[in-house]
Amino acid sequence: MYVKGVGPARAGQLENKGLRVVEDLLTYAPFRYEDRSNLKTIAQLAPGEMATVMAEVRSTRMVGLKRRDLALFEATFIDGSQGRLVGKWFKGGYLNEILTPGRRVALFGKIEFDSYTGQLSIMHPDYEIMYADDDEDNALHTGRIVPIYEAAGKVTARLFRRIMRNILDSLPAVPDPLPFHLLTKLKLPDQWTSLRALHFPEPDTDLRLLNAARSPAHFRLIFEEFFWLECGLQLKKRNARKANGIAFALNEQVRERIKQMLPFRPTGAQKRVLGEIAADMSAPYPMSRLLQGDVGSGKTLVAAEAAIIAIENGYQVCMVAPTEILATQHHLYLKRLLDPLGYVVAPLTGSMTAREKKKIKEMLAMGLIHVAVGTHALMEEDVDFHKLGLVIIDEQHRFGVMQRLKLMKKGNHPDVLVMTATPIPRTLALTIYGDLDTSVIDELPPGRQPIITRHVKEEALELVWSFVLKEIQAGRQAYVVYPVIEESETAAMKAAQKMHEHLSTIVFPQLKVGLLHGKLPPAEKQDVMDSFKRGETHILVSTTVIEVGVDVPNATVMVIEQAERFGLAQLHQLRGRVGRGGNQSHCVLVTSKLNDIGRERIRTMVDSNDGFHIAEVDLKLRGPGEFFGTKQSGLPELRFGNVIRDQDILEVARNEAIGFIEHPPSEDELKRAIAYIRDNWQRRYGLITVG
Repeated sequence: MYVKGVGPARAGQLENKGLRVVEDLLTYAPFRYEDRSNLKTIAQLAPGEMATVMAEVRSTRMVGLKRRDLALFEATFIDGSQGRLVGKWFKGGYLNEILTPGRRVALFGKIEFDSYTGQLSIMHPDYEIMYADDDEDNALHTGRIVPIYEAAGKVTARLFRRIMRNILDSLPAVPDPLPFHLLTKLKLPDQWTSLRALHFPEPDTDLRLLNAARSPAHFRLIFEEFFWLECGLQLKKRNARKANGIAFALNEQVRERIKQMLPFRPTGAQKRVLGEIAADMSAPYPMSRLLQGDVGSGKTLVAAEAAIIAIENGYQVCMVAPTEILATQHHLYLKRLLDPLGYVVAPLTGSMTAREKKKIKEMLAMGLIHVAVGTHALMEEDVDFHKLGLVIIDEQHRFGVMQRLKLMKKGNHPDVLVMTATPIPRTLALTIYGDLDTSVIDELPPGRQPIITRHVKEEALELVWSFVLKEIQAGRQAYVVYPVIEESETAAMKAAQKMHEHLSTIVFPQLKVGLLHGKLPPAEKQDVMDSFKRGETHILVSTTVIEVGVDVPNATVMVIEQAERFGLAQLHQLRGRVGRGGNQSHCVLVTSKLNDIGRERIRTMVDSNDGFHIAEVDLKLRGPGEFFGTKQSGLPELRFGNVIRDQDILEVARNEAIGFIEHPPSEDELKRAIAYIRDNWQRRYGLITVG
């Protein structure tokens, strides 16, 4: 559709913002609203009020610093009411070319009284250029509640308002996609009314509700977005259950083999979770389950039990991890558990030689390997399994949705178990993993004690080293970790090398201090870790390569240098490297300068060992898009909803979606909904299509 005011150049700028079609523009929500209905002349203004003034630039000047980009820009405004108003902008040199004498401007902001000059002033007001020959257009931007949009290139908020008006005036109202019974039940305004009210609210609309995204229009549009997302996830789950899967037998032989493998008595939580997984595996449709468990809760042991169910039924298992060090740890752990039972566990990673990879791939295709553990290398086209029955994916958020599908296609509808040690807040779980059933290990193995966490400023580092020495003299071991700064492993490696030298030659010359970083060859990494595991190395200085998958029960101290540079999830993961034995463990967070967010992170770590509480705080501090440290590939791009702000609406939408899919008002209505989701799902949410 042609939109008045959008030519080829402007269309390109909008496209760079992801706005390609009219629907994208209509769902481009203002990020805030201003009440510019308090339109006054300068003579009517009073200090302390928020007001809109239509005025003309009389004169301008730069005040203070010689550098124009840093100076204060002042403009004097008049409007024929015998009053004068001074607008002030710090670092406002760029306005010299815009607010030229004679130009007519609308100003919006807080009016103040300048006691030094005796004049009314307005600091950093929002301004818009007015055009004398277009009063109708000017009325869009003043004398009303005005939507403020994030600019797209040269497309300003003012231009967006004009474009939105053109679209809304030229398009006919479209049928409402939401099921009619929901509109009635929840007393929701129709979609077209909501979109008009989103962009051009009625004069009596409560400004606080608008800016809190809780106006009736906002509620309806947020609900609608969550409702269709949750319907899509429910349909994916339902369709998955229609597929022919493997109904694994759970006989006495399977149970006996699991008992033989168990290194210790499992916790109640582990038993419960295995029961949920086993029930899924015995069903005739493919399992799709998310296994959540805090660091050290024993997820890999549960995964090994699930692997035995598959192997004893004549199937192979593949376990994929995001990093080579984690894949290596999983391989060694599973080998230790499964070797005594006669099962073959083999690794497949990127750093293996071509010859080694070829041999493993041949054995996999022949069915001679029961469990393959590796990285992305397992997803390569030439990796074939003889009979793949179970896919285990660790830290799924580091993989894309399509990568999960690649693995699943290597078998005939294999069961899928997704594991994560990053506790996922409920709201994120509902939007990312809503098509998966969820199991949570919420209990630590017996004998584990909560880790004591302390915050120490850099100046008191000597006290930290004294404490570390005391622990080592008691027969324990310690980690000292440096951050990867701005994703530069080299910078962190140099910092770690420097500290390694300092600790080994000056602070602890009598102790053996090891060094581990990402640039070391895999064999050398393994040697360093093995030495630490055997207790030969007292202190391991490392970058964040030890974040996951490292298990040394004798290590009782984790010193995290420059802790303010880490996110909460990473701090919690690192802390989880200690506290794995029966001895009391400690985590020391060393910081130099802290901002408000840094202080909140450190306080949260000191106060809590609960991964789910920490994840909730982390989600609030960082936002959903950055929760996992990198943009989450499975997180849908929401136009209206915000999983942090709108948890209450998400819950309502989810319940209504489940009810609608399981008990639709009629088959025709369900078919219409499925068609609507299929047509909108791929483009709007970027997830795989519903059946």
